[in-house]
Amino acid sequence: MIEHLLIPLDGSPLAECVLPHGVAMAKVHGARVTLLQVVDPGKAAGGARTIDPLEWHYTEVQAGVYLEAVVERLRQAGQPADRLLLEGDPAERVIDHARAESAALIVLSSHGRSGLSGWNVSSVVQKILARAYTSILLIPAYYPATAEIAELRYERVLVPLDGSQRAECVLPLVTAVAAQHGSQILLAHVVHKPELPRRAPPSHEDQELANALTERNRLEATHYLEELRARLPHPAEVRLFVEDHVALTLQQLAQDEKVDLVVLSAHGYSGGTRWPYGSLALAFIMYGTTPLLIVQDLPRQTIKPTTAELAAREHGSH
Repeated sequence: MIEHLLIPLDGSPLAECVLPHGVAMAKVHGARVTLLQVVDPGKAAGGARTIDPLEWHYTEVQAGVYLEAVVERLRQAGQPADRLLLEGDPAERVIDHARAESAALIVLSSHGRSGLSGWNVSSVVQKILARAYTSILLIPAYYPATAEIAELRYERVLVPLDGSQRAECVLPLVTAVAAQHGSQILLAHVVHKPELPRRAPPSHEDQELANALTERNRLEATHYLEELRARLPHPAEVRLFVEDHVALTLQQLAQDEKVDLVVLSAHGYSGGTRWPYGSLALAFIMYGTTPLLIVQDLPRQTIKPTTAELAAREHGSH
């Protein structure tokens, strides 16, 4: 269960789209909430080499007043929260604090003060996603927001599954959300069609073999989903597809079914330990349009640091 929930803010209305989701998740788990704002001295000085002490003090005071106001808004919504103001690089400070305080979930807006862009997530969010190595609740800043912080309910929750135990690690959290919100759970699986030789058109025998394998996998998936649905303590519906593109099919399903939340494991049956996310999670991060909860199934210490990260540790960041 989630005991500590971290919500980074930057003072912008876009970043505040996470507040209803943070409150909703905190109430599901009875979690402690920390609101964190990081003030970057470089940006506060407008990129100047020297920082005016008076201007810097004013920036810090402004940030502190802002955080206190947000804490009061959460308190009025029935959710107590701590506040913390740090200075430095925003992504690095968020990551460092999440690790130091063992935050089980970071609630992120896709965009903040820099505004919406053609990228699905901002550069700061990309950095946090890549290095936090913990569960993430990612909210598209352009997603329709509820008017009041305490009014958000997850009516329909989509759970993509691939038949692996790693993918099923999300189910305790999903059932907890459903118990709190009365959610309709959608269990989804996509049977991926086998790839056939591309240098020449597939033979009749190749096509028959591929069709037989696809049908076998479809029947196995049907049995698996029905068995899983019977084990869940809450009502669930099953969605089964046979398609060429797994991620695209699931993202389209989320839109067609008007899903409020997608919950998936960071890795599935094919995921390793070198990277913090598997291909499906990455596809939802880069192209998804629905609030996304990625449950990190790997302990932080087992995820391999990248070559760039190792080089930075050895030679410093400059």
